[in-house]
Amino acid sequence: MKKINVMITAFRDGFQSVYGARVFTKDYLPAVEATAEAGITHFEAGGGASFQSLYFYCNEDSFAAMDLFRKTVGPSANLQTLARGVNVVGLDSQPRDIIKLHAELFKKHGITTIRNFDALNDVNNLTYSGQCIHDAGLRHEVVIAMMSLPPDTPGSEYAHTPEFYVKTLKDILAAKIPFDSVAFKDASGTSTPSVIYETVKQCRAILPPEVPVRFHSHDTAGTCVAQYTAAINAGADALDLSMAPVSGGTCQSDVISMWHALRGTDYDLGIDIEKMRHAEEVFKDCMKDYFLPPESKAVEPAIPFSPMPGGALTANTQMLRDNNIMDKYPEIIKHMRDVVKRGGFGTSVTPVSQFYFQQAFNNTMFGEWKKIADGYGKMVLGYFGKTPVEPDPEIVRIASEQLGLQPTTELVVDINDKNPKKGRAICKKKLEEAGLPVTDENIFIAATCEDKGIQFLKGEAKTGVRKNEAAAKGNSFTVTVNSKPYSVVLSEGAAMVNGKSYAFSIAEGKADAAVQAAPASSAPAASSGGAVVKINAPLPGVIVKIVAAEGKHVASGDVIFIIEAMKMEIEVKAPSAGTVSKIAVTQGTQVESGHLLAELV
Repeated sequence: MKKINVMITAFRDGFQSVYGARVFTKDYLPAVEATAEAGITHFEAGGGASFQSLYFYCNEDSFAAMDLFRKTVGPSANLQTLARGVNVVGLDSQPRDIIKLHAELFKKHGITTIRNFDALNDVNNLTYSGQCIHDAGLRHEVVIAMMSLPPDTPGSEYAHTPEFYVKTLKDILAAKIPFDSVAFKDASGTSTPSVIYETVKQCRAILPPEVPVRFHSHDTAGTCVAQYTAAINAGADALDLSMAPVSGGTCQSDVISMWHALRGTDYDLGIDIEKMRHAEEVFKDCMKDYFLPPESKAVEPAIPFSPMPGGALTANTQMLRDNNIMDKYPEIIKHMRDVVKRGGFGTSVTPVSQFYFQQAFNNTMFGEWKKIADGYGKMVLGYFGKTPVEPDPEIVRIASEQLGLQPTTELVVDINDKNPKKGRAICKKKLEEAGLPVTDENIFIAATCEDKGIQFLKGEAKTGVRKNEAAAKGNSFTVTVNSKPYSVVLSEGAAMVNGKSYAFSIAEGKADAAVQAAPASSAPAASSGGAVVKINAPLPGVIVKIVAAEGKHVASGDVIFIIEAMKMEIEVKAPSAGTVSKIAVTQGTQVESGHLLAELV
């Protein structure tokens, strides 16, 4: 009987895949404790999207959350986090000083192992980051990122095949990157069991026998148990498994489901099944008040054709809900196939999965290839490393023109080391200008979370966690607008509308018509009524920065606002020269398409 080791991913990847990582730490710690009491000693405990999300949506400090996790499970548990190579725990890549700081701080805050991947499988992006993890005294789990391409995709013979993955492993070995284990990570759950079997079998044969091999996938396409079975039959030693209520669908398979699938075989997970069942009941109780998006628990047959990773799918649908445009989701997913194909077949895992989604979003909202998303454009131009296949030359040309950048083959860390807008020095300056303490933790928060990180440290962060209406206390109403019912719960200055929280206040009289939303538009609107030029929001989002001020003269094309939508920052520019006579929004305002932002005279 071969024991298959288990890492429980419920409290990191499970949260990301179901709730978009919007979970308060205190709410789930009883389930962590129950899982540890069930005998689990290996947990995914942070990193990945959960690092930023605690600052962006929960108004919590990720370092404090890691400390609490360690305190809950004790000193001997193996706590693992997820890192994105040169991107560490953000969407943007970092210079060497921040990459080194990442490893040192995670060691300081109780982490044992860092799983380290590059979405493009560019080994150059793993070399320095892997060395830093090793030098910090952490276990380094190096990753080969996997996915499947739709059938008959031109260029698919060059990427995401067993030969491609074996070559990636050989490149890792040739680069002499220090590592303690190897993980095969399929974030979209689309790799076929046959490819998994051949990949793991061939890679196992060239690895030292003492090096553990782990497999990670999601059940978005409904094939996770089959994938895991193929992996262990080929020689994998360990699996990533989750727990209800964050298992199946966009998550990993449930630990109990996998235990059941292996009954009567030569494999055993080595778990106490009754204690695990109890831990899951505790966990379900912990999460009973959270809004559970229906798509997070569904098997989606379209995913193999438009690979949207489980960990990003719900995070993005939550943002679509934030902006009241969830109806656009099916069209966005349709655009994913073309975006992946023409972008060079990078693996659909963060940050590349987010770049894909952002570009598919732009193609939906603005027209195909009319607006290149910053991350996607930089990726096809080489600023995140080398894609598995050369991107479509036409898309490279469009990206170069729109972003004003030339294609590059320079190492990402070398580019970032020369960038004065990145690194410890600029982060230190931002903290000092904001009157904030200059600590290593604050420097890292500023580097990876940028303006939102500074807002958190200043006490200006807002909470964006969705809980069920039944969990809210206060007055409940059903408000029907244009024959569409909305469930509204009013409580302590917050209005919960269909599971989404809004600040509200009530005053007598009619609101100033000037601050009402203008008719929706798909582009930055400017309408002239006499000498007044109105500037309206080009798309739904949140005002993250107001660049101009009332009374200020601006030239045509000057940036007036920055709107964040789908983790992108969209500049809203003055359509003509004039003086800003009115700013109709404040920082943090949630706006719809066409919402009045400002007036020029």
